[in-house]
Amino acid sequence: MYNNTKDNDVRKGETMAEEMRLQKFLALCGVASRRAAETLMAQGRVSVNGIPAQTPGCKINPEIDSICVDQKPIHLPEKKVYIMLHKPAGYVTTTKDNFQRKTVLDLIPEDLGRLYPVGRLDYDSCGLLLLTNDGDLTQRLTHPRHEISKTYKALVAGRPSAHALQTLRDGLLIDGRRTHPAHIVLQDTAGKNTRLLITIHEGRNRQVRKMCSAVGHAVISLCRIAEGPVQLGDLPEGTWRHLTDDEISLLGGSAYADHSKN
Repeated sequence: MYNNTKDNDVRKGETMAEEMRLQKFLALCGVASRRAAETLMAQGRVSVNGIPAQTPGCKINPEIDSICVDQKPIHLPEKKVYIMLHKPAGYVTTTKDNFQRKTVLDLIPEDLGRLYPVGRLDYDSCGLLLLTNDGDLTQRLTHPRHEISKTYKALVAGRPSAHALQTLRDGLLIDGRRTHPAHIVLQDTAGKNTRLLITIHEGRNRQVRKMCSAVGHAVISLCRIAEGPVQLGDLPEGTWRHLTDDEISLLGGSAYADHSKN
């Protein structure tokens, strides 16, 4: 029977952070729930390094141990990375640009791996941008049917009338299609200009700018401060951070997330 206490000499130099309970490993691999994994172990169907593993709570190191279920090797899926970037204006939200402009990937370290922006944030805008290697989550957050909310702070030219604000709330024609209803809050005025808080549930190209222009109030500056349940908070412009486990869970991401490269 496998018992990892016998391998202490082999594991010298390995950190405990690299080890995990065998039941958790099997659950992360999608083999079974933790409770069902215990049943598989008790039945002798799980082996570690060729030895049946039937001891509840035994620990393994996925990087050095060979785990099999019914004699078939089991491996962890790729770790998912989820980060939030405070994108400055003057960067394009693409992985590369034909015009040699700076991209958002220039702002994050290469050792995070191959990440992709979730949706878009236009060149002249700043604020919250999510990047990940989780394609399923990207699809979920960007597909129109899920109507993920996005909130922006907008400084617009002039002082919108009550009628203009209601038009934004009700929806208006942009590029031949009516926008969905938006949540609009007039925050304050700044000289001849006005600060608005705008929440939409679509991801159309330059939508907020086009909406404001359509009612006669061009956007001077635009910053996205929230996407779904995730808030930009006080993250400095041009910097990034990993999403927390709670944020990943609220967005519907994977439990097997990599938080190691800050």
